[in-house]
Amino acid sequence: MSGSYTLIINCPDRPGIVYNVSGIIFAHGGNILESRQFEDRETGRFFLRIVFESDAEESVMADALGKLGTEFAMDWRLVRTGQPVKVLILVSKFDHCLAYLLYKVRMGEMPLEVVGIASNHPASALTASDIRDIPFHHLPVTRDTRAEQEACIKELVEESGAELVVLARYMQILSDDLATYLSGRCINIHHSFLPSFKGAKPYHQAHAHGVKMIGATAHYVTAELDEGPIIHQAVERVTHEDSADDLVRKGREVENHVLGDAVGWHVEHRVIMNGRKTVVFRN
Repeated sequence: MSGSYTLIINCPDRPGIVYNVSGIIFAHGGNILESRQFEDRETGRFFLRIVFESDAEESVMADALGKLGTEFAMDWRLVRTGQPVKVLILVSKFDHCLAYLLYKVRMGEMPLEVVGIASNHPASALTASDIRDIPFHHLPVTRDTRAEQEACIKELVEESGAELVVLARYMQILSDDLATYLSGRCINIHHSFLPSFKGAKPYHQAHAHGVKMIGATAHYVTAELDEGPIIHQAVERVTHEDSADDLVRKGREVENHVLGDAVGWHVEHRVIMNGRKTVVFRN
């Protein structure tokens, strides 16, 4: 076998999709290793993710799938399984999510290539120790320079070939223009208190209100910013014995795991956009 491929399909639901796709794979000497599907009865859409081995060239497979895609009005992608995805990470002072992602990459647990780190703070303000071999870009921003700073971010995306941008606790609100530019290829992490506890020190606000559960949400960035399609969420129970600092500490852990899972699923092509929602074929 020449290699492993991952095929992702999103199309109107109709009979014969799986039959025809698997037939093409079989006709090209393929062997299916993994297959997951979902039929959304509300929207009439069909979602399919197949991992298979084949001795056929990628261009040959793509040509055959392209003809089927036209017949079934498919939005489809064929990628080499495990091929690293180029990622640009934006971060502010709170760099725990950055450190967690870099650790996962260093351990070989996530197929991504970090092509750059950009921050509105200098590298000396960060505690992550794994950034020394990664291009770092200090992009300070004020209310008056936001347009110029975001133009620099766009330039970094273009020059680095970044396929995904991760807001790893990047504490700046993106303009509608930048959010639209990154729509569908940018993942953000935030505490699940929104919109209940907006602004500074959300965990301290939650502590003052005596909450019994904290959490985090990872979602795609759209023009609606914090209302983009949700990829993953998790919660952690807290009690009256927890201090505000305890909530901050527990919140960091939840944010790490939620963002790490969301980015991991994205780069393994397990997430498919479904309007304002997502289909996630979790591993």
